[in-house]
Amino acid sequence: MSRYLVSLIFFCMASVSWSQSDKQQKLEERKEQIQKEIQNFRNLLNNEKSKEKSVLTKIVEQNTKIKLTEKLINTTQQQEKLLNDGIYINQLAVNKLTGELEILKQDYAKMIVKSYKSRSEQSRAMFLLSSENFLQAYKRAQYMKQYANYRKTQGDEIKVKTEKLEVKNKELTLQKIEKNKIVKETEKEKINLEKDKKDQEVLMASIKKDQKKINADIKKKQQESANIDKQIQKLIREAIAEANRKAAAEAAKRKAAASGNKAGAKKEPVKEVSSTKFELTPEGKALADNFRGNRGRLPWPVEKGLLTTLYGDQPHPLQKNLTVHNSGIEISTEAGSNARAVFGGEVINVQVLSGINKAVWVQHGDYVTIYMNLSSVSVSKGDKVNKLQTLGKIYTNPSGRSVIKFLVLQNTTMLNPQSWLMNM
Repeated sequence: MSRYLVSLIFFCMASVSWSQSDKQQKLEERKEQIQKEIQNFRNLLNNEKSKEKSVLTKIVEQNTKIKLTEKLINTTQQQEKLLNDGIYINQLAVNKLTGELEILKQDYAKMIVKSYKSRSEQSRAMFLLSSENFLQAYKRAQYMKQYANYRKTQGDEIKVKTEKLEVKNKELTLQKIEKNKIVKETEKEKINLEKDKKDQEVLMASIKKDQKKINADIKKKQQESANIDKQIQKLIREAIAEANRKAAAEAAKRKAAASGNKAGAKKEPVKEVSSTKFELTPEGKALADNFRGNRGRLPWPVEKGLLTTLYGDQPHPLQKNLTVHNSGIEISTEAGSNARAVFGGEVINVQVLSGINKAVWVQHGDYVTIYMNLSSVSVSKGDKVNKLQTLGKIYTNPSGRSVIKFLVLQNTTMLNPQSWLMNM
């Protein structure tokens, strides 16, 4: 194999090694994030009143624990795979350096023997004096000088290779230690997962006798959720139409002022406005563009929390063959927590879903964020709000559970909030 090809292979290996180091760092950050989520969830459970929880609530919480543990195991297994790859690459590098060092040492030993045989000053002098002419003597002197330099270079190269080998061996040892640590963490989490699954089986078995009642409750909750979604669609259309009428009236007023129309002059007929799409002013368009540009970087609608219900179609925790649709996400948080705006905008609706369930709607151009399950609100319709401004207090149920439902819409289309918030 040519020296060029060998160099190319090990350059590629070095690039892969750097890439793996970067991936390992990201996985470590991900693992720390999941561990933090697990700790937050445990804190939430400790603060809730266990005796007042329904079996369904306990099952949902157990599902959350299982999913978090599975996420953690998946992350540590990815770390283990990357470490195995890194160990393999470093072992190849160690083997290469060991081989090169052995060849260098053999060559150096041959030079030492050769040098020993011609070590005397007399031998070197005779080598020069036996030259046939001055040019040959000069060339022999240069050769002797180059030979001495080559010996020194070989010695230096052996020293460098030895140091590199020591570094690689240390890296290899550390990687193996880290791998053993990760393997132990994974095994520990697998034991926790098995325990959680057994606890889940016990909970599921305890509700079999009440299956008919539970099925009726599921159906009722699904109907309530569907009704709320219909109400949201009705209200968003009304809000869009109202905003467009207001914008049209202001535009007509500006046009009249610009053309010098006086009171009593002929008015233009009012045009029908859209109820499905916001007609944006330049300012509104800029706000929408800014909101869209922050996708994946928006703060959470609570200071501290844990994602407990995902967006979209999900299997029901009790009936795996039953699919439920979530128009938003649900985040569990501490009792007494406030909902906060994820972005600056204008409050276009304060919705009362029931006596203890209110919602705040904030417009950001043609985007709207909705904050549901609030026991009280601290803003009013028409208020301008800033990013992270408090909108209201999140409702805490009798068992001490506080959950905010968060939705994102563009015009009348419901979007996945998970793709908009950071660290989701």
